[in-house]
Parts: sequence; C-alpha cells; structure tokens
Amino acid sequence: MRVLIAEDERALAEQLRTALTAAGYAVDCASDGAAADFLARTETYDAVLLDLGLPGVDGLTLLRRWREAGLDVPVLVLTARGSWTERVLGIDSGADDYLPKPYRVEEVLARVRALIRRSHGHAQPELRCGDLTLDPGRARVTVRGAAVALTSHEYRLLAYLMHHPGRVVSRQALTEHLYAQDRDRDSNTLEVFVARLRRKLGTSVIETVRGLGYRVADDAREQAPGP
Repeated sequence: MRVLIAEDERALAEQLRTALTAAGYAVDCASDGAAADFLARTETYDAVLLDLGLPGVDGLTLLRRWREAGLDVPVLVLTARGSWTERVLGIDSGADDYLPKPYRVEEVLARVRALIRRSHGHAQPELRCGDLTLDPGRARVTVRGAAVALTSHEYRLLAYLMHHPGRVVSRQALTEHLYAQDRDRDSNTLEVFVARLRRKLGTSVIETVRGLGYRVADDAREQAPGP
C-alpha cells in the first residue's frame, strides 16, 4: 500500500514517513502544494495525508481540484486549524477525515488504516481469506493462527491483493502500489515476491492469471500450507 504525505514542516513529515514505513507502507512526500498536486495526479496512492497550510497552493484548493478532476483517493487532513468551521470546510471540500494538530502518530496510523479499509469496502479491521489473516494494525500475517514472517515488500504485495479479494490485480497496479517514487520499479521482481509468498503461505494462495496479473482467492482454507 502506498501513501502520499503533503506536509511542509520537515520534522513532522519525517516523523510520519518513518512511522508509515515501519507500518509497511510505501511513502512519498511533498513539501508544497505544487509538488503535492503533481504527485497526486501522476502517481497512484491508497491514501493522502494533507496539511491545509501548504505553501504555494493550499490544501483546501488542492482538495477541490482533485475532487473536480475525479481523483477519489482517500484524504486525511492534518492541520493546525482546529476550529469546527475549518473542519466543516475541509470535509465539504472533499476530505474523508480530519485530524487537528498536535496529534499522536498512532492515531494517524489508525485513521489511515480505516480510510483504506473503508475505501475498499472492508468493515472488519482484519483481512481474512480462509485460514490466512492479515492484521494491518500490527502489520502481522498469520496462517491458522501461526505468525508468518514477511519482508516489507512481501507484506505490501499481499496487503494490496487482500484488499481486493477475488479480483485480478495487474502487474502495473501492483508495481505502482508497492514502491515509493524514488525506488526502482522493476515489475519483474514481482515474480520473486510472489514466489516467496507462495513458499511461506501456500502454493495456491496467490493465483497467476496469465496475461492479466495476480489474484488472491476469496477462500484460502485448502490452500494454506500444513503444519
């Protein structure tokens, strides 16, 4: 899963980047409105953390522009403007959630998880496919209750597929959601990550749909490896 942080306060942006990266997200940062607008329009994100007081183009203007352009990425507004009128204005401009500063990073992470979960139609905090469970809150994957150790890239790949159970996800989409902007996006490495996940989770949990992409089964009860 991939997140954009649009925040001009360097220390706050770095704090959020560190926390989100540790939680298993690929993260890009923008320190002004123009950069945030460019990234939102040219890259693919699962959520945006947006400061309203960005230099150049303010956050409310960006929100309106994105929604008018049909960009439906979930947006969490983070701002020092704490009045209820500002909150209403932010929501009416297209924000999905609103968190005033100062905030705890743990709450930001929880709200990001909720935004992404709701945007994909998931009501429960954990994602399940039969005996396979992914807990975004703890970045933890289990098979029949036993924890499975995954690398950050393996976790991101599995998380994105499990947010779209039963749907074929293209290699391009996976690549866009797996890597931050400044990383080498070699789609051929997807095969390596898929092979590793199959060894750890079971050979049939992730299905290859030739010429289209990959799919995680709706029900993986008979696909997970035995003890």
